[in-house]
Amino acid sequence: MKIIKILNNNVIVSEKDEQEVIVMGRGIAFNKRAGEEVSSDKIEKIFTLEDQDITTKFKSLIAEIPMEYMELSEKIIHYAKLKLGKKLNDSIYISLTDHIHFAIERYHNNLPIKNGLLWETKHLYNEEFEVGLEALNMICDQFNVILPEDEAGFIALHLVNAQLNEDMTNTVDMTKVIQDILTIVKYSFKIEFDESSLNYHRFITHLKFLAHRLVKGEHYNNPPEDDLLNVIMTKYPEAYKCSLKIKKFIEKQYRYELTEEEILYLTIHIERVVKK
Repeated sequence: MKIIKILNNNVIVSEKDEQEVIVMGRGIAFNKRAGEEVSSDKIEKIFTLEDQDITTKFKSLIAEIPMEYMELSEKIIHYAKLKLGKKLNDSIYISLTDHIHFAIERYHNNLPIKNGLLWETKHLYNEEFEVGLEALNMICDQFNVILPEDEAGFIALHLVNAQLNEDMTNTVDMTKVIQDILTIVKYSFKIEFDESSLNYHRFITHLKFLAHRLVKGEHYNNPPEDDLLNVIMTKYPEAYKCSLKIKKFIEKQYRYELTEEEILYLTIHIERVVKK
């Protein structure tokens, strides 16, 4: 494999199958120059990133952060993909590596950051939070650093970002929207959610996509069948009333107007999640 560019002693830019790749290996570029071949037994990891902008940022990050952080981040991402069974956007290699590096720096400087969305993250993104907890174990094993649960929450949100291809600001906004809606439903029906139930998980999934559309300013494109909403209104009057309450709140708080189709599906999910 030929060196196109040396990022540091452990990382080079090369080419594979006519596509630019980033190649890692301890001492892979030591005493080497661009244009020279590297030994295959020095290669530990090859990254192929589809987005050119992400590739550029990734190269800058690798040049600044020690190799150990990239290795750990890649290990966590691999575990997350297996555990979650979901595709993660390549941007996770940048955001997660940068976050872990910064978190460990803050630990050594005794500058912890509280996660204001920790409770919401635990409940709304339970699977991602479990991965975050395992990531803390991996961090402890490699760097002998014990980070608080707050960091597991931050890691979980990075994983949610990578699933929805969002930045952290949008994910925080989405989490607040979901929590607001859950609070309205909870107090309207005076219930506690069964967070282990299938209907609850379906509701959360629906709210994630609703919140995603909200922060993007997008809506469903297709209106419901003419009589379907009337049928649902009649069949589930309390759930529909709750949906209208949510609609009014969202319009006031977020300047976003729910469509009839969004009201329809919201009503159906509310009815499912509140029934005993």
